[in-house]
Amino acid sequence: MIGVNYGRIANNLPSPSNVVKLLRSQGINRVKIYDTDNNVLTALANSGIRVVVALPNELLSRAASDQSFSDKWVRHNIRKHIPATEIEAIAVGNEVFVDPKNTTPYLVPAMKNIHASLVKFRLDKSIKISSPIALSALANSYPPSSGSFKPDLVEPVIKPMLDLLRKTSSYLMVNAYPFFAYSGNADKISLDYALFGDNAGTVDPGNGLRYSSLFDAQLDAVYAAMSAVGFNDVKVTVTETGWPSAGDENEIGASESNAAAYNRGLVRRVLNGNGTPLRPKERLDVFLFALFNENRKPGPTSERNYGLFYPNEGKVYDVPFAAGDGNRDRAPVVALEGQKTWCVSKGDAAKEKLQAALDYACGEGGADCRPIQPGATCYHPKSLEAHASFAFNSYYQKNARRAGTCYFGGTAHVVTQHPRYGKCKFPTEH
Repeated sequence: MIGVNYGRIANNLPSPSNVVKLLRSQGINRVKIYDTDNNVLTALANSGIRVVVALPNELLSRAASDQSFSDKWVRHNIRKHIPATEIEAIAVGNEVFVDPKNTTPYLVPAMKNIHASLVKFRLDKSIKISSPIALSALANSYPPSSGSFKPDLVEPVIKPMLDLLRKTSSYLMVNAYPFFAYSGNADKISLDYALFGDNAGTVDPGNGLRYSSLFDAQLDAVYAAMSAVGFNDVKVTVTETGWPSAGDENEIGASESNAAAYNRGLVRRVLNGNGTPLRPKERLDVFLFALFNENRKPGPTSERNYGLFYPNEGKVYDVPFAAGDGNRDRAPVVALEGQKTWCVSKGDAAKEKLQAALDYACGEGGADCRPIQPGATCYHPKSLEAHASFAFNSYYQKNARRAGTCYFGGTAHVVTQHPRYGKCKFPTEH
């Protein structure tokens, strides 16, 4: 699954409502933000875009020490947006282990209190809690099989955090940047290997596994580190990864062509449906960094040039977001040239959610719903699932079967066999 980070450390960005339009136009149906901004979450309502929100590092100590604060935070920042805005997870802090304000001791207690608040408001089944860690949390990352966490983090925070993630059926959030590894070791790491090149590859001497990309090697180092402390059953989501399109003279490899090669290669890598050499059956779950170039970010030039888009919504370079049909449990179905595909409702979709999606498709979505009106050709069979399928498909075909236009809040998916609902004929294109 492919998502994108929507950072806002800039003074020239489009409005949240225009950002939502941009996301939908590109077929992007997952986004991660770094707070719980009311305007952003309101704009995402009823958009079909799932969102990961964040509790900032500066609130960790209060969330850790005061359950009532956590309750209030969840009530005012999460619950009021549900279910219109589909919040799928809360990132409790961000790269806490490298926070200069030493917020690490508060991390796990804060995560536990936020989870307790989700339980209190009956949101724990639909919203996960986790915390993004940087690869600097590893003491060893090469070869991947030798991956291990820094010893001073293991007992105080790594094990308790992974235990909480296991108990809550959540996943570890990881920020992985092959760019940093390459830029600092260009004499040892080939650019082809860092950019998902066709001719790259190396073998891990510890287990004999072959790696064709630095990204896979970094991710497997995290898996190895988790296994080393007894948590080989916790999944991983890459909450940040990207490549800058510009940088300072000493930031080797920062260029538009390399950024385009990395992100295109990464999207292809995710969409092939395979896991890493160490976890081949676990499909990759990745959020690209970032949606926009952010002109107010401090630090080296690269920090302001990770964007896929300029603030005027023009592309820095082209990345084909073929993120599939939004179904978490099956491989993405991408319309190939000449292949006929249709969009239909999922059989397990909740009726209330399905009805809301149908209302959107026939209303704001602009689907042609005249054939499912009483007395019309597709009114029978008279079922919510059949009517929703017709409306979803009308919207999907009207939008040229573009990736991301068959989602409807997770109630729809793409099929390659013609749907059969009585004598009603579903069109293949508009």
